[in-house]
Amino acid sequence: MQHIVWYIPLAGILGLIFIYLKSKWIDKQDAGNEKMQRIAGYISRGAMAFLRAEYRILAIFVVSVSLLLFVKGSYEPGSNGFTVISFIAGAVLSGLAGFIGMRVATKANVRTTQAARKSLNDALIVAFTGGSVMGIGVVTLGLLGMSLLFILFRNFIGVNWSLELVLNVLSAFSLGASSIALFARVGGGIYTKAADVGADLVGKVEAGIPEDHYLNPATIADNVGDNVGDVAGMGADLFESYVGSVIAAMVLGAAFVAMPQVASYFDLGPVLLPMAIASVGILTSIFGTFFVRVTGNSDPQKALNRGEFISSGVMVVLSFFLIRFFLPDSWIYTRPDGSVIEYTSLGVFYATLIGLAIGIGIGKITEYYTGSGGKSVKSIVRQSHTGAATNIIAGLELGMKSTAIPVLGLAFAIIFSYHFAGLYGIAIAAVAMLANTGIQLAVDAYGPIADNAGGIAEMSELPKEVRGRTDKLDAVGNTTAAIGKGFAIASATLTALALFAAFMTQANIVVIDVSKPIIMAGLLIGGMLPYLFSSMAMGAVGRAAQKMIIEVRRQFAEIPELKNALAVMKKHNGDVSNISKEEEVIMLAAERSAEYEKCVEISTEASLKEMILPGLLAILAPAVVGFLGGAEMLGGMLAGVMASGVLLAIYQSNAGGAWDNAKKMIEEGVMHEEILHGKGSDSHKATVVGDTVGDPFKDTSGPSLNILIKLMSVVALVIAPSIAEEVIKPADTKPAEITPKQSQLINKTEKLATIGFEDASSAD
Repeated sequence: MQHIVWYIPLAGILGLIFIYLKSKWIDKQDAGNEKMQRIAGYISRGAMAFLRAEYRILAIFVVSVSLLLFVKGSYEPGSNGFTVISFIAGAVLSGLAGFIGMRVATKANVRTTQAARKSLNDALIVAFTGGSVMGIGVVTLGLLGMSLLFILFRNFIGVNWSLELVLNVLSAFSLGASSIALFARVGGGIYTKAADVGADLVGKVEAGIPEDHYLNPATIADNVGDNVGDVAGMGADLFESYVGSVIAAMVLGAAFVAMPQVASYFDLGPVLLPMAIASVGILTSIFGTFFVRVTGNSDPQKALNRGEFISSGVMVVLSFFLIRFFLPDSWIYTRPDGSVIEYTSLGVFYATLIGLAIGIGIGKITEYYTGSGGKSVKSIVRQSHTGAATNIIAGLELGMKSTAIPVLGLAFAIIFSYHFAGLYGIAIAAVAMLANTGIQLAVDAYGPIADNAGGIAEMSELPKEVRGRTDKLDAVGNTTAAIGKGFAIASATLTALALFAAFMTQANIVVIDVSKPIIMAGLLIGGMLPYLFSSMAMGAVGRAAQKMIIEVRRQFAEIPELKNALAVMKKHNGDVSNISKEEEVIMLAAERSAEYEKCVEISTEASLKEMILPGLLAILAPAVVGFLGGAEMLGGMLAGVMASGVLLAIYQSNAGGAWDNAKKMIEEGVMHEEILHGKGSDSHKATVVGDTVGDPFKDTSGPSLNILIKLMSVVALVIAPSIAEEVIKPADTKPAEITPKQSQLINKTEKLATIGFEDASSAD
């Protein structure tokens, strides 16, 4: 059984084969006509230019932090300089996952458009296949990184290391992943929302041109943003959650290896189980992808759900046998406070069921609050008929209300997973929830590919039925994106709690007592940080969007070809399907004159500049509080960040998603007081304003908070040995309770001491 660790990377190798074959399949699909390929080329070049610029900045950050980690590890007891290897590997693999996903997504978008000219099913398969490369790529690289580093440190470099030292060095892998994830999420979110806000407010509201129309200079930047925010950003987010949950569970599992029942059965079982569950999750995710198909004009959402549910069902069955194989039926564990608890393998399995259930449950709750056509979104639509102000009030109300059920569900998951398997159960619940990240992320990454496909269809002026099919895919993509954000928040909560527990173990903290002033101070500081972080992200989007709006207005005012084309659009009320030959020439000249690259440049420069400060806040805050205030104050701060950040993330993501779908409902046409309200109506303009407010909520600050709470926990875990509390030896403590017999002995020794016996214990 000691050799099992050598087989875990095999699942990762199978994942690499899968993404290679699927990438080649996408390459072979028809990319459409010359105009479609030209537009797709703009999007691809813009996305890759952003990634190259972002990675150049992040390379400087990685080198700087690596030097600090090397110095820290070399001089700190319980660690060493090899921490740098883990950190760099985590950062590089996180970046590579984003690069692979971006490259495939920008190839799949135009091929999805072309496939939509044939059928809805063909388009769904291409879009989902592109997403599956991203999804399987993330979990494959994460598992390979963790398992190979564990083998390297355990069996080669650190043969004489303790298991605790191996895991301490390995935890820096999660730090590298978290760092890149935060910058990718914040940078991508600022990029996409700057372009989106500029394109919407100037193009749709002021100029009155359709969404994704080639006359809008910001439309290419908007489509690029879908990829850098929802493909690379979301990929890095879940990559970080995935590896963070596994490593946290491994750290907590290390406490069991010395227990007699575990040691005699399989001492590394509790440590290797999280990686084993993750490896099986890759296989079940790949298996689930083969069930995503639609027939005729059936609902694509059902096809995507089918793949996810089948994958989850197989995962439940296999998890049962995995847990029974890696863990003994039961074992006794003595806690640091001296209390004794019995764990069972069945209890650990129940914790995995809770993790899977809460992941699916929060996704469904998110769908209820943000789904197009649902009761919640309809309430925003109704209040949009009286203007933008009531639209915004309705969205804020919905966002705040939507925090209740998810938080109660998370509280239920935490209490019962702890009941069945302690802190290890909470960590395993997070691992189980993220085990199917491959197919979950495939469904999520499918959304921006479908969105891009619709944009390319619009800009290429393809027949209406093509845009109708891509819109159907895109509408499902909006729902899957909202569900994905709910899933990310739920997984972030359990992962952060598992990392928090691992931090307490490494820092020798038995309990966080909020009655202590220093811990209460840390709690308040932690509660404040998500608000400060969100304000930075929102402000960054506002400043970048302002630059984009000024640029789009300038082009509309100063480029003659664009002015002439806008006049043609206005003359025909936006329908240019039956224009004259002369007007066709005007429209073609406008497409070639629009300065798309300047809008791409504005988004790129603004996002890279603005992402630095929020990123540094997340990394420096726990280090400063930990070294100045101590481990207990840092523990209080982490608790505050978690409670405040989770609520704020749910609120922002759901409010933003509901505003977005309310706008889409109006665009499809809504009857109110026997009047049809559609595109261009006052109600539509009100929903556009609401959607513009919600855009940075749901795509920048909201999703970034997931990473904030995890990254702070990871930083705390890495610095825990440096700030650990001094362990109080049992000899220094008094019994919590004195039995009657002990009381009699104490009285006797005291009496003996008063009559001349100096050694009372020997006299007794």
